[in-house]
Amino acid sequence: MTAVAAQSPGRLMAAEIAEQPAVWRRLLADGPGAGLDAAAAEIRHRAPRTVLFVARGTSDHAALYAKYLVEIGLGLPAGLVSPSTMTAYGARPDLRDVLMIGVSQSGGSPDLVRSLEVARAQGALTVAVTNDAGSALARVAHVHVDVLAGAERSVAATKSYTAQLLALYLLLERVRQAGGAGRGGELAAALPDLADGVLARDREIAATAQRYRFAQRMITTARGYSYATAREAALKLMETAYVSAQAFSGADLLHGPLALVDPQVPVLAVMAEGVGGAAMEQVLPRLAERRADVCCVGHPAAVAQAAAGFALPAGVPEALSPLLEIIPFQLLALHMAVARGGDPDAPRGLSKITETL
Repeated sequence: MTAVAAQSPGRLMAAEIAEQPAVWRRLLADGPGAGLDAAAAEIRHRAPRTVLFVARGTSDHAALYAKYLVEIGLGLPAGLVSPSTMTAYGARPDLRDVLMIGVSQSGGSPDLVRSLEVARAQGALTVAVTNDAGSALARVAHVHVDVLAGAERSVAATKSYTAQLLALYLLLERVRQAGGAGRGGELAAALPDLADGVLARDREIAATAQRYRFAQRMITTARGYSYATAREAALKLMETAYVSAQAFSGADLLHGPLALVDPQVPVLAVMAEGVGGAAMEQVLPRLAERRADVCCVGHPAAVAQAAAGFALPAGVPEALSPLLEIIPFQLLALHMAVARGGDPDAPRGLSKITETL
């Protein structure tokens, strides 16, 4: 359990952050029950040439992560669609030989449901990845994958996000391995225990939240698989702590937005082991030139160069690192929100299900 007391603001978010290792164990143990095997078999049978994802909010970041999995692991082009092209504008693209995956915590957003309906009618194989097997999105898709996260009461999605990451990883590994999760499943099996270790550093992260308690603007940055982490970290800070947080690819950050950086704008950088983390190495010196206050989550050598940070366990494959990377940022957002006098369980203007058209 995190350092938030049982009856304090943020207690629901804290409990659900702490629940993530158990959620992952459940999903790893019950792949067939989650629909992973059936979905992978259908994808292999249809042999799509292109993969499209449709999602909103936090789920959009899970889809971005999966885009990297598809392009790197499956060697197929992948993209994130704009639902409004099919809903507001009435476009009806030719989607034969396309796999469209709808990713949604609730499976209830009308624009996502309609997008999958149109995609199916236009010839696509449709897969829904949700936390509700009875949802509208699950019903309109050819096949459904249940992320098995259980009821999520906090408005800010945490356990459902990482469950989506894991479900998408396991699904695409089954497709890549032509049946079964193979070596990828074995590697993923170590994640819950590693996550327990990250969660055990909650008080350290709570102390770091005090460092950024009065920040009005923040920047998050990463590359590769970790770019989804930067995007999700920024969203969590905005919706819980009301910090104006902007996420940039490390490459994009150097193409202009670097001018935003000064000592009063903390930068949260993700530098995991692997290609993406190595690509970020050119970013840290440029941030130092701007005298930026950098908080780094990643491998120990990168963290040692930053003003603050949290080292991740060594040896985690780059494609799985985003499941662990986001946990310190979830906790940071939680503790910053509480330190600033807010309640991340009841962010202003938000509800659990956002119905966009």
